[in-house]
Amino acid sequence: MALIFSLPLLTTVVSGLLYSIAREWLGQRQVARFLIQVHTLEIFGLEKFFPTINGLGLIGLLITGVYMTGMFRSRPNLPPTVKD
Repeated sequence: MALIFSLPLLTTVVSGLLYSIAREWLGQRQVARFLIQVHTLEIFGLEKFFPTINGLGLIGLLITGVYMTGMFRSRPNLPPTVKD
């Protein structure tokens, strides 16, 4: 499940990074225009839904990450140990 949630976020991060490099460092405006279409998934016609997908994915990853830390698990009550 986390892998499915991470794919849209990975697409956003990688395309945003490559967009900055292509436009600012290399001056490649046409490549940057294509990368911004990938960044918003406009090339697949999903530009209206992609922010929602990313938001839900990020919330899902945060919830699973917090759950994996064990912060909210109940701990069993152990009797005190006797010191010799």
